[in-house]
Amino acid sequence: MNYVFSTKQPQRYRFPTHINDLVMDRSQASASEVFIVVIRPGGAPPLHQHDDTEQIFYILEGQGRLEIGGESEDFVVGPGDVVRIPPETLHRIHCLGTADLRYLAIDCFPAGRPDAEPTWDSHVQTVCRQQGWAYDDVLEK
Repeated sequence: MNYVFSTKQPQRYRFPTHINDLVMDRSQASASEVFIVVIRPGGAPPLHQHDDTEQIFYILEGQGRLEIGGESEDFVVGPGDVVRIPPETLHRIHCLGTADLRYLAIDCFPAGRPDAEPTWDSHVQTVCRQQGWAYDDVLEK
């Protein structure tokens, strides 16, 4: 069993809108996963929600604007801020300024690891199908 996960050589997933560096796969835990998100200046992932997970973000670098909920509330976030995204909540973070926005993301699965997507890779394949992205272009080798 692994207890320590290095951030030095993560598996990189380069989406058209952002980068996810996988640190700890959900298959290595019973109810969580960890990755680092990088968003380039002016960028943002699509507005989306996760029905099976609560997310915690710890902002490492850069400035961002959290867009959350159906009413699209906005919050400015920066280094040291912690963001909580409840399950079934629309959200996205926009990168503000001229530097990349980097944050540690921790997904917490209240019902345990999802049966339909038991690995981060299986989740990425689903996201790619939903967004019309080519999985082979997203997975960095």
